[in-house]
Amino acid sequence: MSVAKAVVVGVGAEDGLGAAISRCYAANNRHVLVAGRTLEKVEKVAATIRRNGGRATAYAIDTTREEDVIRLFDAAMTHDDDGAPADLVTYNAGKNLKIDFRQMDASTFEDFWRMNTLGGFLVGREAARRLVPLGRGSVFFTGATGALRGMPGFAHFAASKAGLRMISQSMAREFGPQGIHVAHVVVDGAIDGDRVRSLFPGAFEQVGENGMLNTQAIAEAYWQLHLQHPSAWTQELDLRPFKEQF
Repeated sequence: MSVAKAVVVGVGAEDGLGAAISRCYAANNRHVLVAGRTLEKVEKVAATIRRNGGRATAYAIDTTREEDVIRLFDAAMTHDDDGAPADLVTYNAGKNLKIDFRQMDASTFEDFWRMNTLGGFLVGREAARRLVPLGRGSVFFTGATGALRGMPGFAHFAASKAGLRMISQSMAREFGPQGIHVAHVVVDGAIDGDRVRSLFPGAFEQVGENGMLNTQAIAEAYWQLHLQHPSAWTQELDLRPFKEQF
């Protein structure tokens, strides 16, 4: 019996959130389409899932390219030997960097918008086009605290993440009544992984145990969203370490 597919867009390093979400979905009987910019990275994630007995296929895509996203969803919604059509889509792509507002050029601002907002729109639109006729499915977006408030040096990030949040809200209001669960997850705090540890040496020691978000714990929260009964759907969920101020 074929299993349903799941799409995870925005997968990079094996210790990153996208990889953790992919592993979580695979562990819950989904054939995961692991999508990211770098084929080598996404293939490593997919290979690890397969070695552990799960199902996964790697896709190298640029989520800001419409044709790439359409190609991914064509594969996701096909009923074939790799599984039944997808019922779970997660947009996890994004970028962040502190930049002095006075030093930022227009092309940099646009680059952040393309990754954090336009990519989310394209994935959300294709998900809606494919899932609404079926009357079921979940579409989740990885958000950030910047979607709620703009901090010094992060105007470009906040503007683009706020845009993604509004896409999620509009989709939820439009497609929730048609059976599609759309949720925005605010990840408030540093994610424990090589990227944060390399960029901010000593950060882990400073915050202590459970002071950063564990990727597997975040991934489990996404899966629980997918399992929610339609009479009690969450539209926005915020996750943070218990030590994080907010």
